[in-house]
Amino acid sequence: MTELSRHQRRFPDAKEDLRRTRRVPATPQTQSPSYRLAFNDTDFLARDELRPVRLQLELLKTEMSLAERGIVSTVAMLGSARIRPEGSALSHHYSEACEFARLSTLRALESGNRENVVCTGGGPGIMEAGNRGATEAGGISVSLNIVLPHEQVPNSYGTPELSFNFHYFAVRKMHFLMRARAVAVFPGGFGTLDEFFETLTLVQTRRMAPLPIVLFGRDFWDKLIDWDVLIEAGTISPDDTRLFHYAESAAEAWAYIDAWKRPGAEE
Repeated sequence: MTELSRHQRRFPDAKEDLRRTRRVPATPQTQSPSYRLAFNDTDFLARDELRPVRLQLELLKTEMSLAERGIVSTVAMLGSARIRPEGSALSHHYSEACEFARLSTLRALESGNRENVVCTGGGPGIMEAGNRGATEAGGISVSLNIVLPHEQVPNSYGTPELSFNFHYFAVRKMHFLMRARAVAVFPGGFGTLDEFFETLTLVQTRRMAPLPIVLFGRDFWDKLIDWDVLIEAGTISPDDTRLFHYAESAAEAWAYIDAWKRPGAEE
């Protein structure tokens, strides 16, 4: 939907109505919460009964912002908020995440920041590395942060105009995948596993079109998940392990993504 000019509008603009309410004289009636415009009443919008509206707003705000910026495809980067640039056995993944984001951003810049735009959770650790790699390459990146009781202040590398904050994990995960051209999964904890397995489930059940999914660090994933147990139990098929690919470096990951062909596509 295109924005109508003031002269084309049949009904008053919502922003104009907000400006008018600020000029209304203060009386017992106008100061009552009941008199607030519904869309400007945060107490009303926060009620339990308005949850469906809030879900829709979270979906629309990010979607409309990305569309207005002309972003067609993203590369989602998932991974632990606890992996730092140094100090642990997993720290090398921070530098690989930076490099992976740099390579993605070089592709994004070739498209005028429309394709292959880095998309992270906006927090510390691997998320920071993704936004940092994009920034150091001279490009933009998307941050999908979420309100948590103990962390998740946005890292300083995400593009401010593309930094979003969420209340609902479900809507946030939708935005990770709605424009994703590829998904890179670095070692992580519960949150990373949740995002990874939801992606796998959507592709396995054909609720989402196939896309390249890259797991960084085979040693970590082999210790964490024994796929053969699931195959032997009959709960997944052997072909399901072809839904993802292992990589040890950013260059290796991008070689796979660049060569990837959608299953069933003509050679």
